[in-house]
Amino acid sequence: MISAYLDKTQTSLDHTLVQSELDALDAYLASHQTQTIWSFQIPELGEGGSCSLFGHLQEAPFELETIIERTQENDVLLSKLQTIVEFVTKKTGVEWFGIYQSRQVDDEQQLLKLAYNGAPSRPLFPINEQFAATSNNIQTVLSEKSRIINNIPEYIAQGGEYYTCDPKVQAEVCLPLLNDKLDCIGIIDAEAFSKDFFTADNLSVLVAACMKITHYLPK
Repeated sequence: MISAYLDKTQTSLDHTLVQSELDALDAYLASHQTQTIWSFQIPELGEGGSCSLFGHLQEAPFELETIIERTQENDVLLSKLQTIVEFVTKKTGVEWFGIYQSRQVDDEQQLLKLAYNGAPSRPLFPINEQFAATSNNIQTVLSEKSRIINNIPEYIAQGGEYYTCDPKVQAEVCLPLLNDKLDCIGIIDAEAFSKDFFTADNLSVLVAACMKITHYLPK
């Protein structure tokens, strides 16, 4: 499955590195349990709704149970996802990391944030070509290919389309989540405050996370 994932997403990594991180993640999941986050703060959105206004929070928090039924089973699944977030954050030192599932929300297919660590961020991204024009998340879910930007200022200077929410972010990676049929059912998003952050070692941790996340997506 690792080799198939790397091929489908066009991610250049040694599969043995990913397997090593996958073994470490399995051990972490067996020995740690993190509380599910059902309610989280979200930022105000900028003009057109494409970008969050960094540092400006909405008064009311986002309640995940408005979309996902708050059952014991889903609570356990989301707890596993939050534990994976904790593992990735500790192992890589990445400043922001989030897990998103593709779901039907308000009569539209959207990416729904299920678990994360870092600054407050928007909970939903509409999956459509218009939004993909400036969203790495949506480009990733539509293309089913990895997006690795290790120098955002240089990427923008060369004409790359990118909306900046937190100016401290210097590197970003978005990876697809693939089911057993290699269909994209969500993404992960990781952001770092330093350039060239996403080395082979850190990318291997992220891909290992993708391997496990799909087993714990809520119903």
